[in-house]
Amino acid sequence: MKPRCKMVLLNGESIFTSSSHQPLKKNYKMMKPRCKMVLLNGECVFTSSSHQPLKINYKMMKPRCKMVLLNGECVFTSSSHQPLKINYKMMKISVILMLLICSLSSISTGFAQSNNPLEVAFGDPFIVYDETSDRYYMYGTGGVENGFMAYASDDLKNWESQGTVYTAKQDKSWGTKDFWAPEVYKRNGKFYMFYSAHWKENPTNELENYRIGIAVSDSPTGPFIDVTGAPLFDPGYPVIDGNVYFGEDGKLYLYYSRCCYKNPVQSEIADWAKQQGLFQEIEESWIYGVELAADFSKIVGEPKLLLRPPVSMKDKQSEWESRSVTSREVNRRWTEGSYLFKKNDVYYMMYSANHFGGENYAVGYATSKHPLGPFEKSASNPILQKNIHQGGVVSGTGHNSILKDRDGKLWCVYHARTKETGNERLVFLDALEILPNGQLVVHGPTVKP
Repeated sequence: MKPRCKMVLLNGESIFTSSSHQPLKKNYKMMKPRCKMVLLNGECVFTSSSHQPLKINYKMMKPRCKMVLLNGECVFTSSSHQPLKINYKMMKISVILMLLICSLSSISTGFAQSNNPLEVAFGDPFIVYDETSDRYYMYGTGGVENGFMAYASDDLKNWESQGTVYTAKQDKSWGTKDFWAPEVYKRNGKFYMFYSAHWKENPTNELENYRIGIAVSDSPTGPFIDVTGAPLFDPGYPVIDGNVYFGEDGKLYLYYSRCCYKNPVQSEIADWAKQQGLFQEIEESWIYGVELAADFSKIVGEPKLLLRPPVSMKDKQSEWESRSVTSREVNRRWTEGSYLFKKNDVYYMMYSANHFGGENYAVGYATSKHPLGPFEKSASNPILQKNIHQGGVVSGTGHNSILKDRDGKLWCVYHARTKETGNERLVFLDALEILPNGQLVVHGPTVKP
């Protein structure tokens, strides 16, 4: 490189120029478009496509020098801030190594530029990949009254409305309102939709009379027809958010959330709220699991309590799972929106806590060696939450599902709000990763540049 080129700042980016001061066109195939060098706080750093500085361990440089802007040029300086005389032969090798490190960092994480939020106004989103049509189909809460819509995509970025795929205006309908959280599974060539709704059989006029039902279709775009004309089961209390796990041994499991409605629970946070004059009682929702018949006709055995909000305020989960109470938002604590999957002989249950309509809605997870527990909540919770108090624009992150795309990559599919969208819930997709130590990480929330 010596003396033909140098590094200068051009339009906020650091580039190599020739002796005639013209930008050199370097073909960094491995690097582009994953990272670039920009000026950040007076230093020249490599950034990812999401504009986050890359944490590179330059052992040969640290701690002796760093790259800064000096008279419009990016130069290496010593710890005393004096420009260093660089051996450009070595620098050329170093630059190549830095670009290679940057590329490998991007490849290892598999990050792509965020497309969030999607232009789909759904809550509780669920995406299924259909190998037959080689397309993705998304379902969720909202978009149509007393029913469900669907969207289809070839690339997870551009989504086309498929119109109404389920409506309560059918002979076997058992629900009257509040059609929530549809999840669709393909089995034996048919598509089965598990969903929540307010049950019309309500002799005591309960305000929350929710149950879970099943509808079936020959196509992912419907029409979905209720299977029996009644909910799948009646536990004697309102339930929502059905999720199904298909075990390797052929067994099926249903997970659901018991609603907060008329479920006041004694706990230290309830005592604290009463002492503070906030609320007289705190209602809670709990996650249950139960075996499901192979033909989806009934549950097998008694439901088992799997997850609930902490009883003790000393519990590490108590702070984030109680934010709807401590912020004086509402007298309820939730564990809902569960999703179970297995990785490396460990069962991961993701769940949401706090009020779905507020900024504190967030996601955590728990692990077990068996699909029906016992489950232990992760010390890294919450793994997905608002960032509006850290300079971001996203809040109300929750009720997630997981998608394995056609290439085998895992995505966390969830809804959230932004400062621009206000109270409207939109769909987000962010990369999900299981680290070598078994920790589950969601690389989000992210938004498009």
